Amino acid sequence: MNTPAVSTPDPDGLLAEQLLRLTRRLHRIQKRHLEPVGITPAQSRLLRLVAQFGDAPPRMADLAARLEVVPRAVTSLVDGLEAAGRVRRVPDPANRRVVRIELTDEGRATLRELRSARRAAAEDILAPLTVEQREVLGGLLTALAGPAPESGC
Repeated sequence: MNTPAVSTPDPDGLLAEQLLRLTRRLHRIQKRHLEPVGITPAQSRLLRLVAQFGDAPPRMADLAARLEVVPRAVTSLVDGLEAAGRVRRVPDPANRRVVRIELTDEGRATLRELRSARRAAAEDILAPLTVEQREVLGGLLTALAGPAPESGC
């Protein structure tokens, strides 16, 4: 006669599930805060990335590599941002076959709005935590994901 296996808790599995739930919740909150700006989370990330390149506008391939997506995905994001007047395609002065992506004035204004929206989303998600808990969480996340890129956004 077989006895049923006793189910023992899997702490790592439970932790992984909590992280996944938190990621989904963070995405929902961020999306809600970005809706009034009229931008998706993916467009927001692309816009912030273009800004990180500063005075040297990136090529589509640069953006795809940094975002770790296929170039077609970047094309769709750029199309949407360009239609909204937030970025523009410009020819590379050294190679006419290369297209670079640069921010417009509207794109820079959107980045300012994004900073406020991201702060509000972060406050929503972190509201239950004390300052000390936030510091501990920041240290733990850095240990897991590495330091955050310097973006200012």
